[in-house]
Amino acid sequence: MKLSRIALAGGVAASTVLLIAGPAAAHVSVQPVGEAAKGGYATLNFKVPNERDQASTVKLEVSFPADHPLSSVTPQAVPGWDIKIDKSKLDKPLEVHGKKITEAVSKVTWTADDSEIAPGYFQQFPVSVGALPEDADQLVFKAIQTYDNKEVVRWIEEPTEGGEEPDSPAPVLKLSAAADDHHGGGAADDAKEGDDHKAADTAASTKETHAAASSSSDTTARTLGIIGIVIGVAGVAFGVLAGRRRSA
Repeated sequence: MKLSRIALAGGVAASTVLLIAGPAAAHVSVQPVGEAAKGGYATLNFKVPNERDQASTVKLEVSFPADHPLSSVTPQAVPGWDIKIDKSKLDKPLEVHGKKITEAVSKVTWTADDSEIAPGYFQQFPVSVGALPEDADQLVFKAIQTYDNKEVVRWIEEPTEGGEEPDSPAPVLKLSAAADDHHGGGAADDAKEGDDHKAADTAASTKETHAAASSSSDTTARTLGIIGIVIGVAGVAFGVLAGRRRSA
């Protein structure tokens, strides 16, 4: 009887651990739309699942990495959510397209207005960012999730390489190798357009050359024809005069 009770207690305890540990896997995460290449621009989705059965998520705060500041951060409007963008001064200004950037976005906050993330649902919050650093393999975005029952969950623990996942891991963005064109094909399109213009200019020049040559040939032919007519008339006149002289 005691063994049965111990086994039952152990089973209940194990089930409790599973129930508690289960939701931990559904944490706030970040994923790029396509690739997030070093030195390029990307659209990121911050995915926020609701982990509670009796509460709804009403606020998300995402801190942007201070060690790799991003010169451009533009959130996409999310229906039913207000967006607040906080900026901070940079210790070292960034050089972007010949301009000095002295401040960068440090945090973006989404607050539910007439919407929320209900139990059993998730919400994505898109943000366009760039230029991504060229000297890093990943970016860590610390996030804070707030529920309507005032509970706050801090997803701020940085994972370590080769270590176990923390209980409250921060969203991590993996960066891919730098692309030849950081703006997603713009340079290739410009090059192609330039080649097309060159081809068109060459074709136009060739056409003009042919037209000029054809015009020159026509002029030469007309001139030679007129000269031939004049010579022929002169020859006829000479023949007539010679015949009269003989008759005389």
